[in-house]
Amino acid sequence: MTIEIRGGNMSLDKIFISGYAKLPKGITGAELYSVIAVGLLIDKKSGKILDAEASLVLNTSQEFLKNILIGENINNIDNIEKVFKENYFGSARKAIISGLRTCNEKYKLVIEGRNIDD
Repeated sequence: MTIEIRGGNMSLDKIFISGYAKLPKGITGAELYSVIAVGLLIDKKSGKILDAEASLVLNTSQEFLKNILIGENINNIDNIEKVFKENYFGSARKAIISGLRTCNEKYKLVIEGRNIDD
């Protein structure tokens, strides 16, 4: 089944999941937002991350996040976390990982057919 959206159609095989985490005090992002939002467009059947975004201040950070996540599988959260720990040295790293872990937990609930309460 497909639904019509602005700019075209979208398959219902794709789901959007978000996760939030508190940002550390004293960084620019915390001055603008108290939490970081991580949003993922995921292929529901395979778990493949199709698109990713986070409420990061710098465009470079945003692009780096996309480059790490797009094409990865949300089921491989331990590997995703490892990549962030080894390659992302921005102050929001822990918050990003926490938001991604929340996305992973929500994805598991969706696949199991259980309710997600935010």
